[in-house]
Amino acid sequence: MLWTALVLGFLGSFHCVGMCGPIALAVGGSSSKKFLFNKILYNLGRSLTYAILGLVVGGLGFSLALAGVQQGISVSMGILVVLLSLSYKKADQFLAIPALSGVVRWIKSRLSFFLKSGSKTAFFSTGLINGLLPCGMVYMALVVAMGMQSPIQGAWYMLFFGLGTIPMLMALMVSGSLLPAIRRQQIHKVIPYFGIVVGILMVFRGLGLGIPGLSPEVATFDYGNQQVEITMCH
Repeated sequence: MLWTALVLGFLGSFHCVGMCGPIALAVGGSSSKKFLFNKILYNLGRSLTYAILGLVVGGLGFSLALAGVQQGISVSMGILVVLLSLSYKKADQFLAIPALSGVVRWIKSRLSFFLKSGSKTAFFSTGLINGLLPCGMVYMALVVAMGMQSPIQGAWYMLFFGLGTIPMLMALMVSGSLLPAIRRQQIHKVIPYFGIVVGILMVFRGLGLGIPGLSPEVATFDYGNQQVEITMCH
């Protein structure tokens, strides 16, 4: 599934550039060497935050899997990914929810502080904080990471998602200009279709049909007084 994280990240970067673009353009330096280095630090910080979030949700998925609902989690998360892919833009409206307004204000204040400080760790810290901004594409990737049902796999999935966003954002940060709106709209049209593909892959993964590389067999073992489902790799 890791390849889907890279593609989701790349496609998502065309959507997220509207929110993260101004922040990315604000990351600079006093010399051309520092200019590029600071932008790399910013993107690595953002990817690290995504990986930490993946670790958390992957751990949650693992806890649910121990309850004996491994297949159900994968199928449910797959269906949820399909639904999110059809309305990922609406997820950004969480920015306007009153209950989250305080959190969003804190994130924006930290972003402003680090961008103005100019310290050696400022741009890396900016990326770390930026990774917390509400984003429909990040939510979608987190659902997949939770479906991995492993803290390590969840972290890897979100790290690859973050790495997938870097090419587009780096191009923006270096060129200083956005991709024409018509091109971004064309990419936006691809996102729902690919999201549906990822969701379907997760559903097949959860069904345990014994298809190598697509739907590994799921075996049930007795562990004490509890039955545990294990995905069999072929």
